[in-house]
Amino acid sequence: MREIQTDLLVIGGGINGTGIAVDAVGRGLNVVLCEADDLASATSSASSKLVHGGLRYLEQYEFKLVREALREREVLMNKAPHIIQPLTFVLPHDKHLRPTWMIRAGMFLYDFLAGRMQLKRSKKISLVNTAEGSPLKDKYRVGFSYSDCRIDDARMVVLNALQAKELDAEVLTYTKCISAHREGLVWKAILKTKAGEEIHVKAEAIVNAAGPWVADLIHDVLETDSKSKVRLIKGSHIVVPKLYEGAHAYILQNKDNRIVFAIPYGFTGAEQNEFTLIGTTDVNYEGDASQVDISQEERVYLCDLINEYFDKPVKVEDIVWDYAGVRPLYDDDSDDPSKNTREYHFEKEDKEGKAALLSIFGGKITTFRTLSEKAMVEVSKHFSGLTGPWTEKSKTPGGEAGSQAEIISIIEATHPWLDKKLAFRLATTYGLRTNNMLEGSASMYDLGQHFGYNLYQKEVEYLIENEWATDVESIIWRRTKLGLWLKDDEKLKLADWLDDKKYIAPVK
Repeated sequence: MREIQTDLLVIGGGINGTGIAVDAVGRGLNVVLCEADDLASATSSASSKLVHGGLRYLEQYEFKLVREALREREVLMNKAPHIIQPLTFVLPHDKHLRPTWMIRAGMFLYDFLAGRMQLKRSKKISLVNTAEGSPLKDKYRVGFSYSDCRIDDARMVVLNALQAKELDAEVLTYTKCISAHREGLVWKAILKTKAGEEIHVKAEAIVNAAGPWVADLIHDVLETDSKSKVRLIKGSHIVVPKLYEGAHAYILQNKDNRIVFAIPYGFTGAEQNEFTLIGTTDVNYEGDASQVDISQEERVYLCDLINEYFDKPVKVEDIVWDYAGVRPLYDDDSDDPSKNTREYHFEKEDKEGKAALLSIFGGKITTFRTLSEKAMVEVSKHFSGLTGPWTEKSKTPGGEAGSQAEIISIIEATHPWLDKKLAFRLATTYGLRTNNMLEGSASMYDLGQHFGYNLYQKEVEYLIENEWATDVESIIWRRTKLGLWLKDDEKLKLADWLDDKKYIAPVK
C-alpha cells in the first residue's frame, strides 16, 4: 500500500480533468490526477476533432457559449499550433434551409462574436465551376464559407497531462478511485491500480471530472447528494476514403435540422488528406458509457446525408473506421438531444468545516481551458498563496514555435535524414518534442524496428516512457491515428514486440 498527501485530487483523465490539473499545479498546488483507464479513453477521443465556436448554437441563442468558444479558439491556436490548424468550412445552401440573407446575417454575427481573429472571415461563395462546388450535386449553386479549426483531441489531453507532470503533478493512469470520504477538512480516498495495488490519498479538495461517470462518482464513490443530472448523448462518426480534393470541410444540414460535418482527415504531407471524417449523430444514450458503439442505423444515416449532397456516393461498405462516444451534458430537460445546452455546469459542495468538492458537468474541447480557469476560481477559495491565471499565454508541450509551418521546417532542418512524410507526421503530432524523441538518432536505421507504415521502435518507446502508452490501442488510435494505415499483421507485430518487452499489448 502506498500513501500520498496532496492538496488537490482530480478524478478523470479527459480534457477537463487534465486541463484543471495543469492549471492547478501551475498555480502552486500539489496535484494528483487519477484516471480509471487510459488518458482520453472515452469522450475526449470521440469528438469531431474541431476547435469551433459552434455555428449551430446561434440558433439556440447560446451567444455567451459561442463567444467564449470563438475567443478561446484564438488562444488555443497560439498554444498548440502543432496539433491545431485553421480549417475553412463550406455550407451549401439548399431550399430547406433558411433564406440566404438570414444565413449571411448569422455568419456576420459569428464573426462579430469572435472579435479580432487570425482566421478568414465568412463570405457568400459560388458553387458553380469552383473547387468548393465540384464534388457537390449540381442543384447546389450557392454557399457560404467560414473558418474554424481542426484539433487532435486525444493528443491535447495527453499534452495537458504531460505539462502537468513536468510541473510536478502526479498522473496515475489505469487507477480507479474506489472510495472517498471526508474527515473534517480532509478527503481520504482509496485508489486502486490495474495491478490491484491500493493507493491511499489525503487531499484538501477533490475535483470530480469523470465525464460520463460524474453523477455515478458523486453518489456511489463520494457518497454525497447531487441536484444536477447528466444527460448522455451518443455521437458517432465514420471515416471513408476521401470524397473530394482540397483542404476545406463541409457543414451539411439535414431536413431534420441535424448538422453533419465532412472533414479532411489523415493528413500526411504533400498528399493532403487521404480520408474524409463524417459526423456526428445525436442520440440519447442510457447504456454503459464504457461500451459505446456506432449502430448500423447511424452508419446508414450518415451515408444517406452525405449522398444528399455529394456526387460520389458513399456506401456503408466504404467505411474504413468508425467510432462512437457519449457527451456528458448537463441535463436541462430538453426534449431534443440536439438542443440540450452545451454550456458546462459546476456543482460545488464546500460547506464550512468540510473538505471541498467540485463536480464538472458538460464542457467541450474548445472551452476546456476557460472551464479550468473557472474551476480554479472555486478551488482557490480553499487555499492561500496561490498565483493567478497563467495558461492563456503558456505553450502546450511541443508548440513553442510560432506556427505549424515553422515547427515542420525546424524538424526537417534539424533531422534532414528523416523521411519527409515521417517528418511531417512527427512534427504535427509531437511538435518540437520530436527533437526529444529523436535524440541520439542520425539515420533512419537508428529508429529501430519498423512496425509498418512509418511507425518505428523509437516512437513507440517514447510514447511508453513519456506519454503513458501501454498497449496497441493507446499507441495507434489515441497517441497517433496510425490504425488507419497499419495492416492487421503489422498490429500483431507491434503487439508481439510489446509483449516481448513485458508491456501490455493485446490487439483490440
